[in-house]
This record gives sequence, structure tokens and C-alpha cells, in this order.
Amino acid sequence: MTAAFSAIAPALKLADRVAQQLEEQIRAGHLHPGEKLPTEAELVRQLGVSRTVVREAVSRLHSRNLVEPRQGSGVYVKAAGIEPLDLDSLRQTQQDAVIQIAEVRRALEAEVAELAAQRRSADDLGRIHAAVAALAEAVRQGGDGVQEDVAFHRTIAQAAHNAFLLSTLDYLAQFLRGGTRVTRANEARRADFAEAVTAEHARIVAAIEAGDAAAARQAAAGHMSNAIVRIRQADAGFWQNEAAYQP
Repeated sequence: MTAAFSAIAPALKLADRVAQQLEEQIRAGHLHPGEKLPTEAELVRQLGVSRTVVREAVSRLHSRNLVEPRQGSGVYVKAAGIEPLDLDSLRQTQQDAVIQIAEVRRALEAEVAELAAQRRSADDLGRIHAAVAALAEAVRQGGDGVQEDVAFHRTIAQAAHNAFLLSTLDYLAQFLRGGTRVTRANEARRADFAEAVTAEHARIVAAIEAGDAAAARQAAAGHMSNAIVRIRQADAGFWQNEAAYQP
């Protein structure tokens, strides 16, 4: 057997993280179809978790049709098919998950902003400016601005005039909203963070309005890169409070 496992650091939804590591081993080909999984005791030893966590993780793999328990024999690997996109299991208040969400947004929104700069109409620009104003007003009134932030970025996606990109962002919005909420909560703690976000949004809008595709891409990517930096600067107390929040 060529698969090797590393100890799992304590965290929320530990069984999900164990299941993810096992699934990665299966999909990477380190555990082959028909091969028996290590015993429960061996997984407990290698992963540094309890038997209950291992059992829950294996149950998750079984529900995804990746393993097959055989009575009195053990658990065997099945051929890994293509699974539907499932981001709902991510704990969006963990720092690493929020950063990964921001990385997804950076890739998508840089492309969207570039296309918007090339294709935007006068009506599109009107909607973008209205969304910026709505976001500023929400913050002025003491709101978190999450819905308005999501709406602002969606108006830019509309201006890109690519139905597939817009549909993709609409689908992801249900998962990205949690990351956006955490990001904005972090940014609201410091005036310099909030001011930086406002300035970054303004640069994106200005580039789109000027029809400068390269500048729009750079501004959108830079906005999300800066968001990641701000996320990394959040202290431990912030993440403890966020972990206790149930969206």
C-alpha cells in the first residue's frame, strides 16, 4: 500500500477533514479500486483522531460512493467517479476556507472585470454606479453591506455579457456569501481596511468606465489579493467569534 496519512489538526467538522484526506488519496490513485482501506485502528493511529471520527469519515465516503463496506471483511475502495460540485460542506468561517473562497473570487472576478470593461453599455454603468451607492448607504446606516457587496459584483458580471459566467457566479453566490460576510466583518473592524475596500471598488469601476480591460482585470485581482492579506491579519479572537456564528 502506497497511501500515507498525516495527523489532522483539531478543528470543527473533523470527520469532514478526514473524509477529504481519504478522498484525495483515492482520487490521486494512492488507494486503488478494490483495495482495502487501512483498519480503523490504523487510521486512528495515523490520523491522530478518535474511532468515532474515522467511522463518520468512512460513512461520508460511503455516501459519496467512494468506498464499499463488506460485512466481516472491511472497507474497500471503489472507482472514483466525477462528483457534483459540493461547496456546502465547507466551514466558511475558518480562515483557510475564507482565503480559498477569495482565491476563487479572484480568478473569476478578474476575468469578469476585464470583459465588463470591453463590453459595458451605458445602462450597465448606471447599474454599477447605483450598486456602489447602495453599498455605501448600507454601510453608512450601520449594515454589514454583504448583500450590497454581492450585488455590486453581480452588476459587473452582468456588464460582461457572458451568460455562462453570470450563471456560474449566481450558482457560487450561495457559497461565496458566507465568505463575503466574514471578509466584510473583518474589514469593518478597522477604518483603514474599510477605506481601502472603498478605494479598490472605485478603481475597478473607473477602469470599467474607461474601457481599460487590462486595468480592470488588475484592479479586480488586486482587490481580492488585498482581501486575502486583510484576512490573514485578523487576530485569533476574530476567528473564534466567527466560528461561533451560525449563518
